[in-house]
Amino acid sequence: MRFRPLALGLAIGLVAMSPFVGPSPAQAALPVQVGGQVLPSLAPMLAKVTPAVVSVQAQSRVRVSPFGSDPVFSQMFPGLTQSRIAESLGSGVIVDAERGLVITNHHVIEGAENVSVQLADGRALKATFVGSDPQTDIAVMRIPTGGLQALPLGDSQALRVGDFVVAVGNPFGIGQTVTSGIVSAVGRTGIPGAGYQNFIQTDAPINPGNSGGALVDLNGRLIGINTATFNPRGSAAGNIGLSFAIPSDLVKSVTRQLLTQGTVQRGSLGVDARDVTAALARQLGVQAGEGVVVTRVFPGSGAQRAGVQVGDVILSANGTRLNGRDALHNFEGLQAVGDDVRLEVLRDGKRLTLSSTLKADAGSLAGADVDPRLAGATLAALPAKLVQQGVVGISVSAVAAGSRAAANGLRAGDLIVATNQGPFDSLSSFRATVNLRNQPLALEVIRGGQRGQLLMR
Repeated sequence: MRFRPLALGLAIGLVAMSPFVGPSPAQAALPVQVGGQVLPSLAPMLAKVTPAVVSVQAQSRVRVSPFGSDPVFSQMFPGLTQSRIAESLGSGVIVDAERGLVITNHHVIEGAENVSVQLADGRALKATFVGSDPQTDIAVMRIPTGGLQALPLGDSQALRVGDFVVAVGNPFGIGQTVTSGIVSAVGRTGIPGAGYQNFIQTDAPINPGNSGGALVDLNGRLIGINTATFNPRGSAAGNIGLSFAIPSDLVKSVTRQLLTQGTVQRGSLGVDARDVTAALARQLGVQAGEGVVVTRVFPGSGAQRAGVQVGDVILSANGTRLNGRDALHNFEGLQAVGDDVRLEVLRDGKRLTLSSTLKADAGSLAGADVDPRLAGATLAALPAKLVQQGVVGISVSAVAAGSRAAANGLRAGDLIVATNQGPFDSLSSFRATVNLRNQPLALEVIRGGQRGQLLMR
């Protein structure tokens, strides 16, 4: 099975926020009679929508080896590797005409040195990068103002299965194209290869190059950013009606953070949890796959203050059913620091409702703060691409020369995926796991695609 982002590669490689400003919602309308019959048409609405949807061209510099992806020969003959410009095409949406703000997908402009935007009227404008969030695949750019038209944001939480939607983008770079369909599902998760997920699923055909384009309702309001399509047989099999868009409410939240602080800070309950297996389900009186079992509560966390205990089964969060650790991780990743969370918990056969406030999930951590044997290392959360590939653990972003961590064999770029003291899936849980300083500490590390162990002394 393959989950495919929609950017089209042409070569290998590319203040608190005020409400989005845009024109009044355009209404779907009927044309005059044709041949004595009144025919429905989306043309009046689209006439006001399409000027706000742009084509995005990103240029990035890539290194190309005559040996392809073979790492052995590429390392043996590094002098044969050449640099060249790669181009990729995608789409974008103007959401604030006064400030020239354009939303697109992170994967459309990732690593790009130059990004230009072509408007529906043919004008080509240079775009300035504002910020992006790889985990939700949202990026914000700014273009020169003047003569711009923006789309108003709709309420994606009000969407229902069966609502009509229209997708606008620039597939394959052939020019602006419109397709229509219905909402097939909302709150869709569990899609292979994606980051944090809360997708709108639609059967409106969305093709390569549509990434970052608009999904609008019949009133011309932006209710989603097109991001990917899914086909178990791969891209050659074409579109089979499984297309996904990032809901506008999430786009608005992420964009606000990118504009105010340049990055997205995610909240965390502060627990470690495990899936409910069939054996555990019989002991706990729940169905297998229902909820998550709390195995650790971090000191000072929102969960601890709410009264969450080891052994609790968290069944839902803010009404969202949790059917495993991945569902809990996804829920946390879509919340902001300071958000209030209502937890439905099963404890000793009784259902409880607990209220928690999410705290910041650290983006990096000094090794010395975890254990003296890691002094000199800077630990960080995994890059979005690895998370999307299903890798669980943390990364080593830097190691000071001559430090204890360096002497123990840690290197910048290492991925720590396990320890001899227990599992972990985040910086906070790694810190809680490595808490027996008088006990041996061994790290399972991936380096250059090879897996091995390092004994910390």
